[in-house]
Amino acid sequence: MSEARTLNVARLGVVDYAAALELQTALAAARIRDEIDDLLLLLEHPAVFTLGRGADERFLINPPAEIPIYRVSRGGQVTYHGPGQLVGYPILKLTGTDRDVLRYLRNLERVMINALDRCGIAASQRPGLTGVWVDSQKIASIGVGLRRWVTMHGFALNVSTDLSAFDTIVPCGIEGCRTTSIAARGRSEISVNDFAAVIEKEFAEVFAYEQIISAPPEALWRFVASPEGACEAHG
Repeated sequence: MSEARTLNVARLGVVDYAAALELQTALAAARIRDEIDDLLLLLEHPAVFTLGRGADERFLINPPAEIPIYRVSRGGQVTYHGPGQLVGYPILKLTGTDRDVLRYLRNLERVMINALDRCGIAASQRPGLTGVWVDSQKIASIGVGLRRWVTMHGFALNVSTDLSAFDTIVPCGIEGCRTTSIAARGRSEISVNDFAAVIEKEFAEVFAYEQIISAPPEALWRFVASPEGACEAHG
């Protein structure tokens, strides 16, 4: 009898962006070496802007000087992370028919659409675009990277985020893009932790994991030895 597919989930709370990037870089390397099983990191960041590896800096319109900017190795353009936003970093080893980047992106979208539906919010994909939308407004962004078919980076969904931060950028490089949040859609009673619980269940369902195990954060940080220069800060 084969072992049940297990998803390890770590709730990390609020983590500085640079520290979280260092952590996921170390964990991806550990996953490549099969030292850990598939893992989903769920967390929040203090205010930060990030640019994908090929992102155009002209989409940073007038970012506040006090908010750091990082260019990183994910796909996509510029986005904002901040308090009230649930960020998910899956560290998964894709095998067999799962070695399909487009399929992986669509599955991430499906996870968030299903989770929002459970909260009474009807969301959808949009043809030719990546992310999740409620009517014409974007509620979640996706930007991924892969190393030897192990995933890094991931998704960010606005729960109770201060949406005014998006006014200083062109979100995801989409001119005229407006953003929304769970709170803005009338569900202000839902916290980031509440929604994280829904996300982890839907993630396991969509990606066909049979059980979820809580991963102690302290067991993960031991993989971080020293900064690996995986990101470059601006501003």
